[in-house]
Amino acid sequence: MREFPRPRLVVSKCLGFAPCRYDGSAIPDPVVEALKPHVDFLPVCPEVEIGLGVPRPPIRLVQVDPVRLVQPETGRDLTAQMEAFSLKFLEALPAVDGFILKNRSPSCALRDAKIHASADGPAAGRGPGLFGAAVRALFPNLPAEDEGRLTNRALREHFFTAVFAFAALREVEASEDMGELVRFHTQNKFLLMAQGQAKLRELGRIVANPEKLPVREVLRQYGEKFREAFLRPPRRPSVINVLEHAFGYVSDGLRPEERRYFLKLLREYRAGHIPASVPREVLRSWVIRFDVQYLAEQTFFEPFPSELLLPLDSGKGEE
Repeated sequence: MREFPRPRLVVSKCLGFAPCRYDGSAIPDPVVEALKPHVDFLPVCPEVEIGLGVPRPPIRLVQVDPVRLVQPETGRDLTAQMEAFSLKFLEALPAVDGFILKNRSPSCALRDAKIHASADGPAAGRGPGLFGAAVRALFPNLPAEDEGRLTNRALREHFFTAVFAFAALREVEASEDMGELVRFHTQNKFLLMAQGQAKLRELGRIVANPEKLPVREVLRQYGEKFREAFLRPPRRPSVINVLEHAFGYVSDGLRPEERRYFLKLLREYRAGHIPASVPREVLRSWVIRFDVQYLAEQTFFEPFPSELLLPLDSGKGEE
C-alpha cells in the first residue's frame, strides 16, 4: 500500500468549514469531507476577508467593461477590494497543489457565476467570479474545480490523481536531488503514459538532461511540463493502451477465462459502462499475485488513497 504525501488545497470556507455564506449558512460537501483525512486544507472566504459581514446583502457581477462586483442593496462597488485581496492572498500562499471553490459564487466561481446586465437586471451570461478568475490567471497549471463538477466521477478521480501527484512532485522539488527526480519519473511512467505518449517522451528527455543543466533548472522544467500534462483528464484510448501494456506483464500466468474476463472489462470501459478503476483494480490484484515489482511501484495502480473511490457520480461532465 502506497504512502501518500498530503496535498495542500485552497478551499472555499463555506464548503463545510464555517457558516460564512451571505445568508449565514455553510454547505457541507461529501468530496471535501472525504478529503479531510488526507489533505491539508487552506480555507478562505474572500467576501468575509474584504469586510462583508455574515449574514450580508448579496453581491453580484455586472456586465460592464470590465465586469464589476457590486452590492445592489448598498450600491457599493467592491471590484477593487476583491481584486486587491485576491492578488494579495494568492501571491502569499505557500506552494499549493490545487483548489476546490464554490460554484456559482460571484467571488469564488471558476466558470459559472451569473453575470447580470445591470445591478438590478436579469442574468445576461455566466463567467468566473473575481477570486476564481485570479486563481485561473495566477495558477494556470494547477487543478482547480468547483464542488459541483467534482460530483462527476471522471473529473473527480482525475482531480485526485493530479493533486496527489503534484504533492509528491513538490517533495521532490524540495529535495533538489536528481536521483529523487529519476525515481519519481520512473514510478509515474504509466500515469504519464495515460496522459499521452508525447508528454511521457518530453518529460523523459528533461530527466535525461543531455545539456547537463543544473538540478534546479531540470526540476523547474520538469515541474512545469509535468503539471501541464494533467490539465485535462486522460482519454479512454490512452488509458486502455496503459492497461493493455501492463496486462502483457501478467497475462502468461493467467488462466484463459481470466484473460477473457479482463478483455471484457476493457470493452466495457471503452464503451463507457464502467470506470477505469474497475479493470485497473483487477489488474492490480494480478500484479500483487505475481509480485511484478516494476508494476507494483507504478502510481497508476494507486494514484490516490482507495478511500477516495467514492460512489458519488452525477453522470454529467466529460472524461
